[in-house]
Amino acid sequence: MKDHTGRTALEQGELYLFAQEFDKLRTQISVPGSPSGLPDLVTASQHLATLGGLVQDLSDEVLHRVTENDPGLDLAPVIYAYTTAAVPAGRAMENYTEAFQQLGFLHRYTEASDSADLRNARRAAFFVTQERMVYVRDNLKEVSNTLRGSADRLDGTPPRTLAALSRSARPTNSIYRLPPDLEAPTQAPTQLAYTPAPRHAR
Repeated sequence: MKDHTGRTALEQGELYLFAQEFDKLRTQISVPGSPSGLPDLVTASQHLATLGGLVQDLSDEVLHRVTENDPGLDLAPVIYAYTTAAVPAGRAMENYTEAFQQLGFLHRYTEASDSADLRNARRAAFFVTQERMVYVRDNLKEVSNTLRGSADRLDGTPPRTLAALSRSARPTNSIYRLPPDLEAPTQAPTQLAYTPAPRHAR
């Protein structure tokens, strides 16, 4: 049997690392208090590329574990952690792209002749961007909280200890799958010491 000692700690470490990456991006994204605080398109493009890369990394981690065919491991809790985190990560992408469009609009009309309509449109674009940046930061925080929470709940009980537990007592978030030789023996059905022969009808 392959030794998987420490695999739980490794998976937890990866989840914590991903949470840190989303936290790092969150610190780089601020909510503008005025139009002068809006990110330029270079910065916004970098933010969006980083966010897209992190979402891609989440899917890569899932793919890697789904295709890892090891009979001693049950990585479903880890896979579920990544797929669950992908939901708020996707929302962050959606909200940032909404802001990205508004920044593109403002860039498009940077040198346009001023008018009341354009001023109103610029003001509206700012408020939409401001609102979306709030959502993006909230989404990123949810991603990191989800990943950390999932990591905290992963169970690292060794397989031999798991084997000694009843099925109902085994932790549901264990990444270990018990091979047949470690499964707790099932109790044979009780048999009577004497079993009378069946009567035949006369």
